[in-house]
Amino acid sequence: MMYEALNQYRIMWVLVFFDMPTETKKQRKAATRFRKQLIDDGFSMFQFSIYLRNCPSRENADVHVRRVKNMLPEYGHIGILTITDKQFGMMELFYSRKPKEKPETVQQLQLF
Repeated sequence: MMYEALNQYRIMWVLVFFDMPTETKKQRKAATRFRKQLIDDGFSMFQFSIYLRNCPSRENADVHVRRVKNMLPEYGHIGILTITDKQFGMMELFYSRKPKEKPETVQQLQLF
């Protein structure tokens, strides 16, 4: 039980928020490319312009934050937020007025 409590602070979530222009074909292509790169790096769509990824440690989260920074498009507003699993678990989600389940934490096998 103590191990689980520590994991809530060790496991991290990386959230990427973005608002990108899509007025021209070039802009739409750049926005699509950015979304696909996020998905290829293991991010899942939380809302249309919010993607998230579960990471087993702060060090792993830092790797994915660097990857996102390397794929930033030429235009648009992008935010990156890293929070603990404990903080993520305190989020309340609703679909209209009905409570909604949070995405599950991915359990990863670790070899020592």
